[in-house]
Parts: sequence; structure tokens; C-alpha cells
Amino acid sequence: MNKELTLKEAQTMVDHWIKTVGVRYFNELTNMAQLTEEVGEVARIIARRYGEQSEKPSDMEKDLGDELADVLWVLICLANQTGVDLTEALYKNMEKKNIRDKDRHRQNEKLQ
Repeated sequence: MNKELTLKEAQTMVDHWIKTVGVRYFNELTNMAQLTEEVGEVARIIARRYGEQSEKPSDMEKDLGDELADVLWVLICLANQTGVDLTEALYKNMEKKNIRDKDRHRQNEKLQ
């Protein structure tokens, strides 16, 4: 599938799947725990593939893209069930960062 997907389309697609295949959303606390679990799976791949830990044969079969998509899926679920428009939230977040951090990183000697 090569079609580009907007955040709004992704939110609609996940919502449709949840309501037709998944029956209903897990509650927010369950989804938060699920998100934490999925982020942990991403961390494990990063630590072993790009960090200093050795990668086990079972880890080598893991697809980082798939695990990142799992994180995105649960994040979208949380946004949907709490009424957050991720497109609007991202634009607001970028505006905040552009104001708050416009010079901060350039002035950080650790990043030079």
C-alpha cells in the first residue's frame, strides 16, 4: 500500500476497525498499559540492534517498523477514545516547540 495517510484518516481507519472487528475499545487504562508494553518492545529492539546489548536470534526476527506501528496504533486508540484530534494536537505541539525551543538546541553545546 503506497497511499499516503493523514493522521485524520489513520484515526478514522483505526476507529472503523475497532468498531467492526475489535468489537470495542479497551478502556483507557488498559490501552495505557498496552502502549507501555509496545514501547517496551521497541526499546528492546533499539537496545539490542543499535545499542550495546547483543541481539538474540529471536530478536533478529523482530520488525522495528511493525513494532513502531503497534505503538502508533495504541496511541491512535487513546486519542480516539479521549476525543483528541491528532492533527490539531501535532500542529499545536509544533507551534509550542517553535516558540519554546527556537534557539534552545542551537545553543546546547552538547549538540555541537
